[in-house]
Amino acid sequence: MDSEVTLQVDGATHHVTIDTRTSLLDALRQRMGITSPKKGCDHGQCGACTVLVNSRRVLGCLALAVAYDGAVVTTADGLAPGGDDAHPVQQAFLDNDAFQCGYCTPGQVCSAVGVLDEIERGWPSAAAADVAADPELTDPEAMDREIAERMSGNLCRCGAYKGIRAAVGQVARAGGAVR
Repeated sequence: MDSEVTLQVDGATHHVTIDTRTSLLDALRQRMGITSPKKGCDHGQCGACTVLVNSRRVLGCLALAVAYDGAVVTTADGLAPGGDDAHPVQQAFLDNDAFQCGYCTPGQVCSAVGVLDEIERGWPSAAAADVAADPELTDPEAMDREIAERMSGNLCRCGAYKGIRAAVGQVARAGGAVR
């Protein structure tokens, strides 16, 4: 069964007719030609397909596109429209050598933006000793644990985790959430 879906992706409106079983990732890549989110495991285990939907992290391979009709989707490409200036998270990834082959990087960057927003909103994580308290960001070790826990849904086969955590920490220390 087909359905018409409208998505606002990286500032552009896309109207597509898709099979209702089409994942958000496949709609983006195959129907709209937006290739920033990557297909890694296609089972929600690697996070390479992470995008922001209405400012929240979503695994594109596990989300049905029809469920997001009318949503605003931001990919790593859409974080720096025009491409003249990198988004602060993208710049921090460059500053901290937080990528190697780069395949997982768009999903890592989108996830990092979502993580910073979650921390700013005071959302608890499994790393927090007290889930009712604000995330601990003044202690470097606590912040590193917090970032590692929150980014644990994104895998990097190259093992650039040290640089990724440093990049997210750099942006967190500079002011936190960036949209």
